Amino acid sequence: MRTSITFRLLSVFGALVATDAALAGDASKWKCESCPFEKGTSGTVDVGVGNVSDSSAKFGDYTGLDKQGAFAIAGGQARHRDEDGYWGIAEASDLGLDRRAIAAQGGREGLYSLRLGYSEIPRRLSDTASTPFLGTGGAVLTLPAGFPAVDTAAMPLATTLQRVDLGYNRKRYDLGATWLGSDHWSYSVAWRQDVRDGTQRTSGSFFSSASHLVAPLDQATNQLELSTSYADHGLQATISYQLSLFRNSIDSLTWSNPFTPVVTGSTTGQLATAPDNQSHQIRATAAYQISPKIRASGEIAWGRMLQDAAFLAPTLTPGLAATVPPLPAQSLNGRVDTFDANVKVTANPNDRLAVNGSYARDVRDNRTGQESYPAVSTDMFLGAVPRTNVPFSFIQDRFKLNGDYRGPGSWVTSAGIDQDNRQRTFQEVVHTYETTIWGRAVAKPTERLSLMFKLAHGDRTNSGYGVATQVDPPENPLLRKFYLADRRRDIASLRADFTVNEIVNVGLGADLANDDYRNSTIGLTDDRTASLVGNVSVALSEQTQLHAFAQGERIKSRQLGSQVFAQPDWSGNTRDDFYVGGIGIRHLAMGGKLELAGDFTMSRSHSDVTVDAGVASPPFPTATTSLDSLRLRAIYRLKDNLSVVGSYWYENYDAQDWRYDGVQPATISNLLAFGEQPPHYRVHVLQVALRYRF
Repeated sequence: MRTSITFRLLSVFGALVATDAALAGDASKWKCESCPFEKGTSGTVDVGVGNVSDSSAKFGDYTGLDKQGAFAIAGGQARHRDEDGYWGIAEASDLGLDRRAIAAQGGREGLYSLRLGYSEIPRRLSDTASTPFLGTGGAVLTLPAGFPAVDTAAMPLATTLQRVDLGYNRKRYDLGATWLGSDHWSYSVAWRQDVRDGTQRTSGSFFSSASHLVAPLDQATNQLELSTSYADHGLQATISYQLSLFRNSIDSLTWSNPFTPVVTGSTTGQLATAPDNQSHQIRATAAYQISPKIRASGEIAWGRMLQDAAFLAPTLTPGLAATVPPLPAQSLNGRVDTFDANVKVTANPNDRLAVNGSYARDVRDNRTGQESYPAVSTDMFLGAVPRTNVPFSFIQDRFKLNGDYRGPGSWVTSAGIDQDNRQRTFQEVVHTYETTIWGRAVAKPTERLSLMFKLAHGDRTNSGYGVATQVDPPENPLLRKFYLADRRRDIASLRADFTVNEIVNVGLGADLANDDYRNSTIGLTDDRTASLVGNVSVALSEQTQLHAFAQGERIKSRQLGSQVFAQPDWSGNTRDDFYVGGIGIRHLAMGGKLELAGDFTMSRSHSDVTVDAGVASPPFPTATTSLDSLRLRAIYRLKDNLSVVGSYWYENYDAQDWRYDGVQPATISNLLAFGEQPPHYRVHVLQVALRYRF
């Protein structure tokens, strides 16, 4: 978008504000939306129409505004409360879109409450993908005449490619109830179901050739929670049971090989989808006021996760199937036990000092049995060495001790030490130990200036870096994985807020972070992040407020690698820059009859990757994104109970990404790609509705 368009619209908006300043009404006429409910029944109903100028999956992701054309505006809310303590609230929004929500709750004060809800969230992943496969959206993908072929250039893509939209809808159903018993007890039950239905990206390969595939989604997760609570002036406690059931109606995706088989008979491949599973957990929490100055709280939970979905056949290639040994079991029979506990004590020895200490333990005990499985590679080859599943487990212990001290004047200093110890199984490192020491100071040197400064230093070491014997082929023994490697981390933050006068407030902040993987010969060696932020707010009058902000961030990282399974012989450097800024205004005009609001935001990102392998090589092209968004809103009160609500939304998005730019379905000889391109859109959305209050 040419930014001049945006600034013209903002200028017009600003002129309206300036012209109306002399006629502005009393700001007390603004209606308080969060004030206590009045007795009786009240609410609003919105009915109107909107229009989207262009179709775009990227713009419609989460918003439901992916299709060009008109859409209905329907929504509202209702509240009721009577003298006997009965109350109810119902809300509905975006009923004319794929993104919609309905929620209601009610009950009787001090006795019980009920709630229910329904919502939809659209995920629009792509509208530029193409595929020759037939049956998209189902569990079996076939090919038209003309396939297979030796490479993508020989495929009849000109006559078989068809556009396919990738995306799914997520629907959520909520139901719950809470009721109060006698003697400080209360009880609750809650149920939630999340359903995902549609398609998403995946890929499959046959040795050296691969294809982008449309994977179907038909999944449901049901969650149930039963709990009981006790509360009095000194003790609050809750015990609950939580159940989660995941069900996938499609257990696999089968597709035809579009490439001429390297091995006779390898014409069909199969991928497993997410397996059915379940989780159970019992959780208890408690908090107790030991004395007026000491409070303790804690939580403990035991859980179990189970997965027993049947295995697929190890291969669909007839000739290979005869040579594959039988599977050692019909399913994984997976089981993971979890244990989580924490305790926290807070003490206030005097009015100036507060001390907090906590300890937490998280345990993941993978009790899945180990079996030896035949290693079938892409439905074409049987490996000489069977593979054994690895039941990873860990124990994490975290200790924290910190204190706050109110010094003379406005000084408040804080300091603390955090300890994070982890023990892992079946990995290169058994133990890691990370200690972080931090301090923070907050001061107000003058009545108008406040400052905050924070420093932190962390040091992670391990018990010794070994070799993961279960990895095949073996990894370079010089490799250090970033989450296991020794690391030093330093962080510094500064924030200043200044009240220029009664009208203007300014804030500035800076953050620096540096990670040094000092003992890593191969792998990530260092990572640096720096960011600056500024904001200003201006109260032009009781009716007009203006705010603006800007933020920039830079992330740089470096890693070393080896092409010959030895000392490093190449390095890679990445630099990511992010910039975002915005300005907004709020204004009450025409004696309180007209409410105006406008917001403009812009963001930019740049990503550069360079690789140095000892010979001259050009850097990868810069990947960029840009987003400009303008929103204008207005509410005009025709009567006390009738208003016109209008809005305008303009958004311009542009991306350049060398991983997608110009990559069509036949660009790479051994990859049948979707041919997706980075998103570009310029969309206008207009909405006008009547709002009736009762």
